Amino acid sequence: MDKKKVLVVDDDMDLANMLKMRIEAEGYEFMGARDGREMLEILKIKKPDVILLDIMLPNMDGYSAIREMRKDERLAAIPVIVLSAKEKKKMGDLFALEKVKFFIEKPFEAKELMEKIRMTLGEKGNG
Repeated sequence: MDKKKVLVVDDDMDLANMLKMRIEAEGYEFMGARDGREMLEILKIKKPDVILLDIMLPNMDGYSAIREMRKDERLAAIPVIVLSAKEKKKMGDLFALEKVKFFIEKPFEAKELMEKIRMTLGEKGNG
């Protein structure tokens, strides 16, 4: 069975590396992008099963990236989990329109994030 692919879009390389180790330890394939433009380029080549998307990104922010992605019917159904230092109550309404699965505020617990990934992928939690 193919591994589920998790695309992490974040310009914080320390965080991306931590997530890479955690995601791979959970048995998923890690894919990484540093900004919204890079995310869209990757999506032309490979389709992840879930996207972890930061909002504050260089070149193209996460919100613009998700709006662009949703315009493409081949990509529109990919679930997105937003990771952001912005408060959920300030950003939540904006993303409700874009059908974001979960909104997780930074800093976050890796265990909680992995639980949300499993839920998004329709898998049972093991913790």
